[in-house]
Amino acid sequence: MNIQNLIRPTIKALKPYSSARDEFQGVTDNMVFLDANENPFENGVNRYPDPQQGKLKAMLSEIKGISAKNILLGNGSDEVLDLIFRAFCEPNQDNIVILPPTYGMYEVLANLNAIGIKKVNLDADFQPKVEEILNTADANSKVLFICSPNNPSGNSFTTEAIKTLVSNFKGIVVIDEAYIDFSNAESWVSKLDQYPNLIVSQTLSKAYAMAGIRLGICYASTEIITVLNTIKPPYNINELTQNKAIELLNIKDLATNQIADILKERSALISELKSISYISKIYPTDANFVLVKVDDANKRYNQLIEKGIVIRNRTTQPGCENTLRLTVGTPKENKILINILQGLKTL
Repeated sequence: MNIQNLIRPTIKALKPYSSARDEFQGVTDNMVFLDANENPFENGVNRYPDPQQGKLKAMLSEIKGISAKNILLGNGSDEVLDLIFRAFCEPNQDNIVILPPTYGMYEVLANLNAIGIKKVNLDADFQPKVEEILNTADANSKVLFICSPNNPSGNSFTTEAIKTLVSNFKGIVVIDEAYIDFSNAESWVSKLDQYPNLIVSQTLSKAYAMAGIRLGICYASTEIITVLNTIKPPYNINELTQNKAIELLNIKDLATNQIADILKERSALISELKSISYISKIYPTDANFVLVKVDDANKRYNQLIEKGIVIRNRTTQPGCENTLRLTVGTPKENKILINILQGLKTL
């Protein structure tokens, strides 16, 4: 596959903006910086941040076992996804393929960028209908979005299904792995060399407990990363975000221990949910949340709100009628949730 044929002509012809910090990348010690029109009085944030986030990428490179040249960082994963639209999808001409129920921002970003949307609903087990997906795609289908582990269902897609889709889809395939750290499944980051059209997006918002700093991660071939770097804002990751991410990633075993605690609590929560009479199904999950089917999702959602518990009502999503999505909380929070659920009467 020739990735160059998928890039929008205007993007291929674009000359990227060159910031002051892009133009000078030498040794910074004892240098006097009078190039970027910054306020010279030091306060920790008076200088522009590293536009390529070198220190942070080096840490992620070591953690994930992939070259920093294959990494692009975004202001949350949503910026990464938006950059993919801008790079590969021609407005009012191209389309994307999504697999509902899935992460809602794919559709929002498509609409913002004037991109068509083709939908192929997951099957009853929340697995992709591979043949139908490939048959639905046409010559203008530039990106296929695969969310695995999937949101809101929580399950991972089979390796064989994803492999077939990545191998046969004629455009870019984005595998959204926001919840991969809670799963036993292997990340597709390890397979980037095998599939030139593959992009894997991850985040520090979930397993790494950094939702507040807004840091999304894109892993792809150097060819794709070069394209996305061409169109990203010059200083898209601010200094505070970079420093906080480095600080927390430096704490040995912090994320690993928290993930273990969440998985332990997830198992305990599922065990308790089985005793709730009006919960008719607990869906398999590889994420830090559990999707459950109840007798009346709207009523149960409102009852929980009245008791001070905020969850997500997913009943309007395809295949999710009367379902609620419950995030795994702390042991105390989970106990409060179970006590309230047990106290609600059967309809």
